[in-house]
Amino acid sequence: TILGETHEEEDEILPRKDYESLDYDRCINDPYLEVLESMDNKKAQRYEAVKWVMVFAIGVCTGLVGLFVDFFVRLFTQLKFRVVQSSVEECTEKGCLALSLLELLGFNLTFVFLASLLVLIQPVAAGSGIPEIKCYLNGVKVPGVVRLQTVVCKAMGVLFSVAGGLFVGKEGPMIHSGAVVGAGLPQFQSITLRKIQFNFPYFRSDRDKRDFVSAGAAAGVAAAFGAPIGGTLFSLEEGSSFWNQGLTWKVLFCSMAATFTLNFFRSGIQFGSWGSFQLPGLLNFGEFKCSESDKKCHLWTAVDLGFFILMGIVGGLLGATFNCLNKRLAKYRMRNVHPKPKLVRVLESLLVSLTTTVVVFVASMVLGECREMSSTSHSGNNTLSLQGMSEDVNSSIKTFFCPNETYNDMATLFFNPQESAILQLFHQDGTFSPVTLSLFFLLYFLLSCWTYGISVPSGLFVPSLLCGAAFGRLVANLLKSYIGLDHIYSGTFALIGAAAFLGGIVRMTISLTVILIESTNEITYGLPIMITLMVAKWTGDFFNKGIYDIHVNLRGVPLLEWETEVEMDKLRASDIMEPNLTYVYPHTRIQSLVSILRTTVHHAFPVVTENRGNEREFMKGNQLISNNIKFKKSSILTRAGEQRRRSQSMKSYPSSELRNMCDEHIAEEPPEKEDLLQQMLERRYTPYPNLYPDQSPSEEWTMEERFRPLTFHGLILRSQLVTLLVRGVCYSESQSSASQPRLSHAEMSEDYPRYPDIHDLDLTLLNPRMIVDVTPYMNPSPFAVSPNTHVSQVFNLFRTMGLRHLPVVNAVGEIVGIITRHNLTQEFLQARLRQHYQSI
Repeated sequence: TILGETHEEEDEILPRKDYESLDYDRCINDPYLEVLESMDNKKAQRYEAVKWVMVFAIGVCTGLVGLFVDFFVRLFTQLKFRVVQSSVEECTEKGCLALSLLELLGFNLTFVFLASLLVLIQPVAAGSGIPEIKCYLNGVKVPGVVRLQTVVCKAMGVLFSVAGGLFVGKEGPMIHSGAVVGAGLPQFQSITLRKIQFNFPYFRSDRDKRDFVSAGAAAGVAAAFGAPIGGTLFSLEEGSSFWNQGLTWKVLFCSMAATFTLNFFRSGIQFGSWGSFQLPGLLNFGEFKCSESDKKCHLWTAVDLGFFILMGIVGGLLGATFNCLNKRLAKYRMRNVHPKPKLVRVLESLLVSLTTTVVVFVASMVLGECREMSSTSHSGNNTLSLQGMSEDVNSSIKTFFCPNETYNDMATLFFNPQESAILQLFHQDGTFSPVTLSLFFLLYFLLSCWTYGISVPSGLFVPSLLCGAAFGRLVANLLKSYIGLDHIYSGTFALIGAAAFLGGIVRMTISLTVILIESTNEITYGLPIMITLMVAKWTGDFFNKGIYDIHVNLRGVPLLEWETEVEMDKLRASDIMEPNLTYVYPHTRIQSLVSILRTTVHHAFPVVTENRGNEREFMKGNQLISNNIKFKKSSILTRAGEQRRRSQSMKSYPSSELRNMCDEHIAEEPPEKEDLLQQMLERRYTPYPNLYPDQSPSEEWTMEERFRPLTFHGLILRSQLVTLLVRGVCYSESQSSASQPRLSHAEMSEDYPRYPDIHDLDLTLLNPRMIVDVTPYMNPSPFAVSPNTHVSQVFNLFRTMGLRHLPVVNAVGEIVGIITRHNLTQEFLQARLRQHYQSI
């Protein structure tokens, strides 16, 4: 069936990409905790106050981005429609409509071409950006998703897309734009503006950036719909995967700042009354109110709830159909369009624009009905004026191809901005015939499905609302005409239809309910909207996922769902972990570190020591091995040792000077040094270079020799190891590890978020025989699980705590494996479950 999807179809998806995970869990080397520990109470309060200033600034800047997009969209759209309208009216009499069509094509193709060029500059700016932000907040690093260049291309591209007549909205990309503002503004730096540098050491961690991105995404929703509470719930329900109580109030404050910033400037610019706050968002549905002359009219009654439930079912079916068709189109693009030169993507966008323009023009000329203007056409005058319309309601009624005193109902929907068309469907009574509504819905459904996914910035909220409003208005007309329900208010059914269709596509419930309520300013619509969205979601979920989840899966992003399936509890942590580990010792030579980092792509390494019975013999022969064994013995906690430590007086730890480079250089013969450097470049990492420097793994080794027992001491990140090598943090074998320079957290995170790469490191500046003590910089107490832990517990711990790596440690403190995000994806778990059933 068109709605059903088989496993064979899923296997046809292109190969998965190896996305990098964001480091949300640094519970020990956490900048926020370190800063607070070094502060007194007043400084800590000042640091927290800076966070409030930042979320306020994010809200204001997001509102200004929305103002920029709205101003130029209105400017370009009014210019285009004014020229085309005068040309159509003139050519209707002279018979030169082909010239009017060419003028319209000239405008639309030019705007869409500019939008496509901006996407070529920054490909991640295509689409709405909501799937990418959802992945980022889930803990997956999507390249370029929160860069300054992205928000510039996104904001400029979406105004050209909307002005170019494509069936896209500007509200969806506002979420992405707000998220980029949230990620970049508190950093006070940008890779695009390298020369601008500020000494601002705060918020330099993935976790802080994630919280600001959550606030920015909520501010984008608030600016788009004038719904600060709905924006907060959207960030909680659909966007953020990690939440805390303190973040809720900050996100709401940021959303309020965005709403009132946009409201303040739009009201002043459009009405000249600064501070009146008449335009809360880019899209507002106006006031729903029955006409005073119609005594039988009610906004909705208990009888209408039955029709709303049926509309929710139909909306879920339509949304599932939309998602299925769009998924097939996306797969086709991934196989046949994206691998080809980038010019092909531009040509596809121009083809969609050409088709859309021709369909709109021909449908308005051939399929539209000329209807007489009635007094009801003026009933929405005040509502439309509140939306910033230049004149009264007649300014949004188009008379294309129709005689005087009549208007073209199809052209009124197609040749107006989408916001004006939505208001016409919500607040005009008796102005659209059922045939017009049916054809408009069908054309808009197909063209918007084709458009979403091309290489232009595009939103899906407004097209879905407009398409669903036409469906709801059609239902209202049929109930009035054929069943005789005179009490029906058509605007209510149009709103419910919009909610049903949008809910069937995106599958949101709580946040979308609040957004629609705030956009209508009518709390009585809460129950019918909620019921409709729930039914639409349940119906759609029976066939496929929401549109954003579908595109996330198509990109191969290892997104973690809210919870695992019940049958996954048949698996344990040992069934899904990776037992082949690449690790480092507490004291490791630079030679080994360079070899490890250059021959692997892992982003974290367990810090371990080897368990052996003849450790005393090794301690006598090598200082490096002795240091590692001593560290293991000192780090093992025993009851007697802990009691002895507590009984002694605490001695102050002498602070050492912070140095960036090692002072000691071992003098060696040039030929020998060249041999060591060559060895660092060519030598592959062997599991035990310190204890057995002359041995490497061979096929003759037993499994016990390959997988020796290792005592687990902590985790250290690749970025930290590279930073230590770049700054020359090391000591010689003839010295004590206490002589090694110590770096502060500010120095370790100075290069965040773009740390140096190991392949760019100049090896001639390093002495390969020097030793690095990694213990001051590792995380000594990361979250860990037992090999017998159920997968559901592993999944909940990993997701709720925002982990990046989860070591599997047995009962005696030995690491036996490690779990990453890829080990918890649905596909990986399903494969392991099948292996489990086969082994039974």
